Amino acid sequence: MNKALAHLHTINKHKVKVTYLCFRCHLYKQGLLHDLSKYSYIELKTGFHYYQGFRSPIDAEKEEKGYSLGWLHHKGRNKHHWEYWLDFGVDGIYACKMPTNYVIEMFCDRVAASMIYQKEKYTDSSALEYYENGRGKILIHPETDALIHHLLKYLSEHGLDQTIHYIVTEIKE
Repeated sequence: MNKALAHLHTINKHKVKVTYLCFRCHLYKQGLLHDLSKYSYIELKTGFHYYQGFRSPIDAEKEEKGYSLGWLHHKGRNKHHWEYWLDFGVDGIYACKMPTNYVIEMFCDRVAASMIYQKEKYTDSSALEYYENGRGKILIHPETDALIHHLLKYLSEHGLDQTIHYIVTEIKE
């Protein structure tokens, strides 16, 4: 399969998985609209060129160029990314608290990405391990960080079905 078709296959699988998880968390509109910008020219161009199959093409573009136009486009249009919630004020750049529904979508996104990229190596701790690996390097609001970390830790300890039940009954506003 060529890189373009393989990339489309990967993003379609990811979109379907996130939509399914969002629906289970009662986030129907967010599930349907999730990551539609990945089908834009600038994001597809990045994906087609840098596709490797085992990680995001964005990482490869950043390694080569030092930045990713696809990522800059993506994070500015998708509210489930903490980077969307950065703003600039008199004291510099600061992180805004994310609304809970977008933190839940971020949870669904991270779990689905771990499942898609890790395939048979995926465990309920995969998304937590990935998050903790980069946690000290990001500018995220402390309450947003606490909630996403809590949900990923809950997943690692209780499994996906119990975590979704917990989200729907205890977390979702």
